[in-house]
Amino acid sequence: MVRYRRNLLPGRTFFFTVLLYDRRSSALVDHVDKLRHAFRTVRAERPFEIEAVAVLPDHLHVILTLPDADSDFSGRWRRIKSIFTHQLATSGAPITRNHRGEFSLWQRQFWEHTIRDDADFERCADYIHFNPVKHGLVASPADWPHSSLHRYVRKGVLPPGWGGSGEIVGTFGERED
Repeated sequence: MVRYRRNLLPGRTFFFTVLLYDRRSSALVDHVDKLRHAFRTVRAERPFEIEAVAVLPDHLHVILTLPDADSDFSGRWRRIKSIFTHQLATSGAPITRNHRGEFSLWQRQFWEHTIRDDADFERCADYIHFNPVKHGLVASPADWPHSSLHRYVRKGVLPPGWGGSGEIVGTFGERED
Protein backbone atom coordinates (compact mmCIF):
# COMPACT_ATOMS: atom_id res chain seq x y z
CA MET A 1 0.00 0.00 0.00
CA VAL A 2 1.32 3.47 -0.88
CA ARG A 3 1.70 5.80 2.08
CA TYR A 4 0.51 9.30 1.31
CA ARG A 5 2.84 11.96 2.69
CA ARG A 6 1.34 15.28 3.79
CA ASN A 7 3.32 18.51 3.75
CA LEU A 8 2.99 19.42 7.44
CA LEU A 9 4.30 22.96 7.73
CA PRO A 10 3.16 25.06 10.72
CA GLY A 11 1.52 28.39 10.01
CA ARG A 12 1.27 27.86 6.27
CA THR A 13 -1.55 28.38 3.81
CA PHE A 14 -3.01 25.34 2.03
CA PHE A 15 -5.51 24.67 -0.74
CA PHE A 16 -7.86 21.72 -0.16
CA THR A 17 -10.36 19.75 -2.18
CA VAL A 18 -12.68 17.64 -0.04
CA LEU A 19 -15.22 15.32 -1.66
CA LEU A 20 -18.33 13.44 -0.70
CA TYR A 21 -18.26 9.69 -1.24
CA ASP A 22 -21.33 9.85 -3.50
CA ARG A 23 -20.43 12.32 -6.25
CA ARG A 24 -24.12 12.54 -7.24
CA SER A 25 -25.06 13.91 -3.80
CA SER A 26 -26.03 17.51 -3.16
CA ALA A 27 -25.73 17.24 0.63
CA LEU A 28 -23.22 20.08 0.98
CA VAL A 29 -25.46 22.74 -0.55
CA ASP A 30 -28.69 21.15 0.71
CA HIS A 31 -27.33 21.44 4.25
CA VAL A 32 -24.89 24.34 3.88
CA ASP A 33 -26.08 25.76 7.23
CA LYS A 34 -24.86 22.59 8.97
CA LEU A 35 -21.55 22.74 7.10
CA ARG A 36 -21.08 26.38 8.17
CA HIS A 37 -21.83 25.35 11.76
CA ALA A 38 -19.18 22.62 11.54
CA PHE A 39 -16.59 25.11 10.27
CA ARG A 40 -17.49 27.67 12.98
CA THR A 41 -17.29 25.02 15.72
CA VAL A 42 -13.88 23.76 14.61
CA ARG A 43 -12.54 27.32 14.14
CA ALA A 44 -13.54 28.08 17.75
CA GLU A 45 -11.82 24.90 18.99
CA ARG A 46 -8.71 25.06 16.80
CA PRO A 47 -8.33 28.39 14.98
CA PHE A 48 -7.64 28.78 11.28
CA GLU A 49 -8.41 31.41 8.66
CA ILE A 50 -10.59 30.74 5.65
CA GLU A 51 -8.95 32.66 2.82
CA ALA A 52 -11.23 31.44 0.00
CA VAL A 53 -14.00 28.86 -0.28
CA ALA A 54 -16.59 27.46 -2.66
CA VAL A 55 -19.10 24.85 -1.53
CA LEU A 56 -20.51 22.81 -4.40
CA PRO A 57 -23.13 20.05 -4.17
CA ASP A 58 -20.67 17.14 -3.80
CA HIS A 59 -17.33 18.76 -2.95
CA LEU A 60 -15.72 21.89 -1.63
CA HIS A 61 -12.55 23.84 -2.23
CA VAL A 62 -10.96 25.86 0.54
CA ILE A 63 -7.79 27.84 1.14
CA LEU A 64 -6.95 27.76 4.86
CA THR A 65 -4.16 29.39 6.83
CA LEU A 66 -3.09 27.70 10.07
CA PRO A 67 -1.70 29.40 13.19
CA ASP A 68 2.09 29.85 13.39
CA ALA A 69 2.91 26.83 15.55
CA ASP A 70 0.26 24.49 14.11
CA SER A 71 0.34 22.10 11.14
CA ASP A 72 -2.61 19.81 11.96
CA PHE A 73 -4.98 20.42 9.08
CA SER A 74 -5.89 16.71 8.99
CA GLY A 75 -7.31 16.89 12.51
CA ARG A 76 -9.38 19.91 11.56
CA TRP A 77 -10.79 18.19 8.49
CA ARG A 78 -11.56 15.05 10.50
CA ARG A 79 -13.49 17.18 13.00
CA ILE A 80 -15.35 19.23 10.35
CA LYS A 81 -16.41 16.05 8.56
CA SER A 82 -17.47 14.42 11.83
CA ILE A 83 -19.57 17.36 13.02
CA PHE A 84 -21.30 17.75 9.65
CA THR A 85 -22.00 14.00 9.40
CA HIS A 86 -23.36 13.89 12.96
CA GLN A 87 -25.65 16.86 12.29
CA LEU A 88 -27.00 15.22 9.14
CA ALA A 89 -27.55 11.91 10.92
CA THR A 90 -29.40 13.50 13.85
CA SER A 91 -31.56 15.55 11.47
CA GLY A 92 -32.77 12.36 9.80
CA ALA A 93 -31.04 12.97 6.46
CA PRO A 94 -30.33 9.70 4.68
CA ILE A 95 -26.67 8.71 4.95
CA THR A 96 -25.45 5.36 3.71
CA ARG A 97 -23.24 3.15 5.83
CA ASN A 98 -20.34 0.96 4.76
CA HIS A 99 -19.92 -2.75 5.49
CA ARG A 100 -18.62 -1.93 9.01
CA GLY A 101 -21.68 0.20 9.82
CA GLU A 102 -19.74 3.48 9.59
CA PHE A 103 -21.24 6.46 7.81
CA SER A 104 -19.87 6.76 4.29
CA LEU A 105 -20.70 10.38 3.57
CA TRP A 106 -17.15 11.62 2.85
CA GLN A 107 -14.27 10.24 0.87
CA ARG A 108 -11.59 9.27 3.37
CA GLN A 109 -8.80 11.29 1.79
CA PHE A 110 -8.66 14.90 0.69
CA TRP A 111 -6.36 16.67 -1.71
CA GLU A 112 -4.05 19.33 -0.36
CA HIS A 113 -1.59 21.72 -1.94
CA THR A 114 0.80 24.02 -0.09
CA ILE A 115 0.48 27.58 -1.36
CA ARG A 116 3.95 28.65 -2.51
CA ASP A 117 3.62 32.39 -3.16
CA ASP A 118 1.18 35.19 -4.02
CA ALA A 119 0.81 34.08 -7.64
CA ASP A 120 0.00 30.52 -6.52
CA PHE A 121 -2.53 31.87 -4.01
CA GLU A 122 -4.23 33.95 -6.71
CA ARG A 123 -4.33 30.98 -9.12
CA CYS A 124 -5.92 28.76 -6.45
CA ALA A 125 -8.42 31.42 -5.32
CA ASP A 126 -9.42 32.04 -8.95
CA TYR A 127 -9.91 28.30 -9.42
CA ILE A 128 -12.13 28.19 -6.33
CA HIS A 129 -14.25 31.13 -7.44
CA PHE A 130 -14.61 29.88 -11.02
CA ASN A 131 -15.35 26.26 -10.04
CA PRO A 132 -19.18 26.53 -10.00
CA VAL A 133 -19.00 27.70 -13.64
CA LYS A 134 -16.58 24.90 -14.52
CA HIS A 135 -19.12 22.37 -13.24
CA GLY A 136 -22.01 23.98 -15.13
CA LEU A 137 -23.88 25.08 -12.01
CA VAL A 138 -24.05 28.77 -12.98
CA ALA A 139 -23.15 30.96 -15.96
CA SER A 140 -21.12 33.43 -13.90
CA PRO A 141 -19.11 33.00 -10.68
CA ALA A 142 -21.13 35.82 -9.08
CA ASP A 143 -24.30 33.72 -9.47
CA TRP A 144 -23.07 31.03 -7.05
CA PRO A 145 -24.16 31.85 -3.48
CA HIS A 146 -21.77 29.53 -1.62
CA SER A 147 -18.51 31.26 -2.49
CA SER A 148 -16.08 33.67 -0.91
CA LEU A 149 -16.13 35.56 -4.23
CA HIS A 150 -18.84 37.78 -2.73
CA ARG A 151 -16.51 38.71 0.17
CA TYR A 152 -13.68 39.42 -2.29
CA VAL A 153 -15.99 41.78 -4.25
CA ARG A 154 -17.22 43.54 -1.06
CA LYS A 155 -13.61 44.13 0.03
CA GLY A 156 -12.59 45.37 -3.43
CA VAL A 157 -10.17 42.49 -4.05
CA LEU A 158 -12.08 41.52 -7.21
CA PRO A 159 -14.35 43.72 -9.32
CA PRO A 160 -18.13 43.21 -9.40
CA GLY A 161 -18.96 40.84 -12.23
CA TRP A 162 -15.56 39.12 -12.06
CA GLY A 163 -15.78 36.20 -14.42
CA GLY A 164 -12.39 34.57 -14.20
CA SER A 165 -10.51 33.40 -17.22
CA GLY A 166 -11.74 29.82 -17.26
CA GLU A 167 -8.19 28.88 -18.25
CA ILE A 168 -6.77 28.01 -14.83
CA VAL A 169 -4.26 25.18 -15.22
CA GLY A 170 -4.48 22.13 -12.94
CA THR A 171 -7.02 19.62 -11.66
CA PHE A 172 -6.84 20.70 -8.01
CA GLY A 173 -7.76 17.24 -6.74
CA GLU A 174 -10.77 16.81 -9.02
CA ARG A 175 -11.40 14.16 -11.63
CA GLU A 176 -11.39 15.40 -15.16
CA ASP A 177 -14.97 14.88 -16.40
